[in-house]
Amino acid sequence: MAGKAAGKKADAGAGAGAGTPATVVLVAAGIHFTPHLYAHDAGVMNFGQEAADKLGLDPAQVFKTLLVDADGALVVGVVPVTGQLDLKALAANVGAKKAVMADPKLAERKTGYIVGGISPIGQKTPLTTVVDETALLYDTVFVSGGRRGFDIELSPADLAAVTGAVFADIARG
Repeated sequence: MAGKAAGKKADAGAGAGAGTPATVVLVAAGIHFTPHLYAHDAGVMNFGQEAADKLGLDPAQVFKTLLVDADGALVVGVVPVTGQLDLKALAANVGAKKAVMADPKLAERKTGYIVGGISPIGQKTPLTTVVDETALLYDTVFVSGGRRGFDIELSPADLAAVTGAVFADIARG
């Protein structure tokens, strides 16, 4: 279950945080979500942990979005900020022999988002998405809302539905 968030919070229809491709897609799909805004510190590079800290959340409930090159195809891995993406496990889950982290510039170009604000939702180019199965332990999870300082809270089932994701054991640590 979601903890109390210290950042600004409003229901999806209230307009707070509206206007990113992620929120536009969620509203169009009729999916309930709660936007959470917080002041991003430009000196912080661990974006997911910053979100957990600033929103007062269990970091295991906050997920980061990572892009991977799996045998030449871009794939999205969504894992808790408390762990790392297991590249071998992700590759196996998408039928690839090898996976490496994608070039950040390519990730930005294909998703339409900047690093640190890449949302698994509303990407410019729809990509195969795999969410770590630990997301299913929570009623809601938090993912980037499409910019630094903005997270979206929604159910894991809704996250999978809107991204076409599958759940698999892809995190370690």
